[in-house]
Amino acid sequence: MIQKNTVRTVSFSRKTVEKDPELWYNEINRKTEVSAMIYDITQEVFSCKVFPGDPAPAKKQVLSIGKGDVCNLTEFSMCAHNGTHIDAPFHFLPEGGTVDQISLEKFVGDCYVAVHQGDVTGEDAVNILQKASAAGAEKRILIAGKAVVTAEAAGVFAENGIFLIGNESQTVGPEDAPRQVHLILLGAGVVLLEGIVLDGITEGRYFLSAAPLNLGGCDGAPCRAYLMK
Repeated sequence: MIQKNTVRTVSFSRKTVEKDPELWYNEINRKTEVSAMIYDITQEVFSCKVFPGDPAPAKKQVLSIGKGDVCNLTEFSMCAHNGTHIDAPFHFLPEGGTVDQISLEKFVGDCYVAVHQGDVTGEDAVNILQKASAAGAEKRILIAGKAVVTAEAAGVFAENGIFLIGNESQTVGPEDAPRQVHLILLGAGVVLLEGIVLDGITEGRYFLSAAPLNLGGCDGAPCRAYLMK
C-alpha cells in the first residue's frame, strides 16, 4: 500500500519568535505541503502467511455494540513470528537477547532495498553491500523477491556489521533448514525482519521504520513496517 504524507519543517530563531510571536504562530500553522511517499510493507495479521507448524493468528469478539455492549472489544492470539515480524537473537540462541533488549536504532533508519531472485550467494551479498554503501544505507538491507539467504551470504552480512536484514519469506534462510543462517546472523547481532511485502518497491535507499511490539522476554515480535522516500 502506498500513501502520500505531508511533511513540514519550520525553523525560527528565538529573536524572531520574541519579536513577532503572532507571525511565528501563523507560519507554523500555515499549510505548506511537501510530498513524501509512504510504503506499507506489512502483511495484514489475520490473513498473513504462517510458517509451517506455527500457530496462526485468531480473533474473537468479546464485546459488541450490536449486541448491546458499551463498546466493541476484540481478543486475539498469535505466534510472535506470524506475518511481518522480527527475530531476536533469543529465537535460536539460549543466551541471546530478547526483543525488549534490542536497541530501536536497529529497526529505524536508512535502509537499502535490493531486488533479487533465488539464492543469495556470498558474491551477491558483496554486490548488495557495495550498492548499499554507495547509497549511504549499508546498515539495513531489505531483499525484495523470492530470495533465500545462504550461509555464505549470511557470513558476509555478519562480517560487515549490518544492523538488520529483511526479506519477503517467513524465514530468512532455507525454509527446510533455517538454523544455520539464523545462527550466523543472530550470533553476530544482526536483527531479522521477516515476512515483509515489497511488491512494486524499486531498488534504492529508503527510510525504514520497523519497530517491534515491546514483548519482554520474547524471541520475536510482530511489527508495523513501512518505508518512506
